[in-house]
Amino acid sequence: MADNTRTTPPRPLDVAALFPELVPYRARTVRLHPRTGRPGLLDSSMGGPLLWPESEPWPHCSEGHPRTAFAPPKGAGPQPLVPVLQLYAPDVPELPFPEGTDLLQMLWCPFDHEPFSSPRPELYWRDSGADVEPLTDPPRPEGARADYVPDPCVLHPERVDEFAAWDLPDTVFDALEDRFDEVDEETGWSYWSHLSVAPGVKVGGFPTWTQDPAWPDCEGCGRRMEHLLSVPSREFDGESWRSWVPEEDVPATGTVFDLPYEERSALQGAPGLMLGDMGGLYVFVCAVCPDLPFAYRHDCS
Repeated sequence: MADNTRTTPPRPLDVAALFPELVPYRARTVRLHPRTGRPGLLDSSMGGPLLWPESEPWPHCSEGHPRTAFAPPKGAGPQPLVPVLQLYAPDVPELPFPEGTDLLQMLWCPFDHEPFSSPRPELYWRDSGADVEPLTDPPRPEGARADYVPDPCVLHPERVDEFAAWDLPDTVFDALEDRFDEVDEETGWSYWSHLSVAPGVKVGGFPTWTQDPAWPDCEGCGRRMEHLLSVPSREFDGESWRSWVPEEDVPATGTVFDLPYEERSALQGAPGLMLGDMGGLYVFVCAVCPDLPFAYRHDCS
């Protein structure tokens, strides 16, 4: 884990004071702030090496893939998954680690899958203290496009509070819609872009939906599953940057959009992902069922 920190500025307006009806819809999220780096096996990372036992087969995908631009070459056999996230408990203790584990690893198949035309993730919960020989040269997929294979990044976990946006009940939204518009006109701060849901790769809180919410229900117990993490294409966009770019990344003069393209890309999309049209992938778990089942969703503009 790098020593650098990332600090999200305070919300430019007091959301709870302006809209007290939103207090029940406040949540804590952990922004991970991936930045290009060289993480090691014992680091929390995105797209970095995994502490994977050499004795355990590396996961491959043998499912069928739709013939899109993000499909394996014709005739290719089962394709190895690629590392997406590795999260150690000391860095993100908020994760619902099953008993005896302190490490979450998420990999995905870097080719389109139905029903979302997106990568398909898999989760692995481990005991990082287990005495195993780590795998040092995992297999790589054949013909995967860079948009679905995250570049190695170090993480800078940061806890922030956020307020529901797409997930507000219709009755609450209807009651506040005009006031949201009035505040935007009076102050220039949009509830949707600047005051509500934190963008970027994150754990917990609310998903960074780009379309209507699509929460999954647990197939085992029927309860609505909990948001585990969001992996969107970008850390901020042309609107949200005004209030969500970390203080450490604000240039001395101008804004992040005045930076050269390469410098801005290193802040806005260090992992190099593009999931559909500026979309994201969202992972959910059922913390009630003992085997911690998970599901995922994908959306895009």
